Amino acid sequence: MSQPPAASKPSLQGVRIRARKGAVKAQAKHEPGIFRDQLYKHLETVPEGDFDGFTNKLVQAGSTLEYLKYADALFEILTVGGLLQPGGSYVEDGAPPSPFSIFQAKEPVEVDDLKKYVEVFNKLIRRYKYLQRPLETSSLPTLLQYVNRWSPVQQQKLTTTIGLLIAQGLASASCLQSLTKDHLVKNDVSASAITNIFRAYLSEQSMEHLSGALKKGGVRDLLAFFPPNKRESKIVDEHFRNEGLAQVADWWTKKQYAVLKDEIVKGIKERLDNEETNEEVISFIKSKQGEHPLPDTELISCIWQGITNSIDWSARPDQIEGLAVREIGVSETHVLTLRIYNGHVQQYAPILEPFCNGAKVEVALINTVQVHLYEDTRIIKAFPQILKVLYNKDCISDQAIIYWHQKGSKPQGRQHFLKSSEALVKFLQEQGSDEEEDE
Repeated sequence: MSQPPAASKPSLQGVRIRARKGAVKAQAKHEPGIFRDQLYKHLETVPEGDFDGFTNKLVQAGSTLEYLKYADALFEILTVGGLLQPGGSYVEDGAPPSPFSIFQAKEPVEVDDLKKYVEVFNKLIRRYKYLQRPLETSSLPTLLQYVNRWSPVQQQKLTTTIGLLIAQGLASASCLQSLTKDHLVKNDVSASAITNIFRAYLSEQSMEHLSGALKKGGVRDLLAFFPPNKRESKIVDEHFRNEGLAQVADWWTKKQYAVLKDEIVKGIKERLDNEETNEEVISFIKSKQGEHPLPDTELISCIWQGITNSIDWSARPDQIEGLAVREIGVSETHVLTLRIYNGHVQQYAPILEPFCNGAKVEVALINTVQVHLYEDTRIIKAFPQILKVLYNKDCISDQAIIYWHQKGSKPQGRQHFLKSSEALVKFLQEQGSDEEEDE
């Protein structure tokens, strides 16, 4: 009879695997130091200031060293000159500073000098494209989180470099979110850092380009980089002007105006839709101006937009208290449209009147009407009648209308609007001449 097969012995393979994994885990925390030492061997042979030499050595080292695995260590070495431990302090194991790092740039700090260092990063990342993602998603956010650990000069070197990296498309502006942490914001560290970053960026690109990068990176509110007691648009504007970055201040202020204008337009429309009185609407506008003043010419445009946005085009002509519009050769629908529009303007023109405080604002209002009617061809023929309404309601003066007609009009549909208002302008000019003769 054949013998039954022998029972297989229990395997210790799983135990060995666990032991091996444990050993790897224990050794892992020391591996960045080994990587650093191996990288140093490549860099130590390059003379100081030989940027092409450093580039070549870094590219060569990438063929034997695991750059992807040690990307954070690599960029710590190349930026701040050594490995960092949690909290931002250097690993203290007796290792010297890196033969090449951003912190070795000359002082006082010069953008043109740091561009040489950034070019090394550029060529390295072009060779090893997989390094770009860890740079922008891990390394730079971490370095910015610890920016307060370094001296002011070192901070300037690092933030200027980051500005150049973002400007050259080597990193996303999303890394700047790290600067909104409370421990960086409270002592103006973030405000200083973001200023250096913007200054470096604008040495390479336009403000429009920077605006696009910030939007793409999710950076929408500069107030977040300032201490809580300084989070006012006016303070941010003054800060960047004092730092010689007027283009940033202008962009920021314009951006805030856009938000405020949208609030005013929507607020006016909502109140008119709810049939609030003109006085209540005027009170709302004045309260908004008290909080965050808009330039008068911008405000008058907002008021006009809010009023016209509230037009109910389904209204019947007998429900409109308006002007009689006599148009020859146009459809009844067209006449109805003009009647509704003119009646609406006449009803709410008193909302505009308190804010028409000067010739400049009055001309701005006429131009707002011109552009609005140019963009909505349904009501383009209403222009002279609208001017009459605004004139009769003391929103615009005869001088403003004449000035607009002579040299103040916008290019949009200029010839049409000048021609359609010729009769009104001639009447106002003759009226003015008659008054002068009477005097």
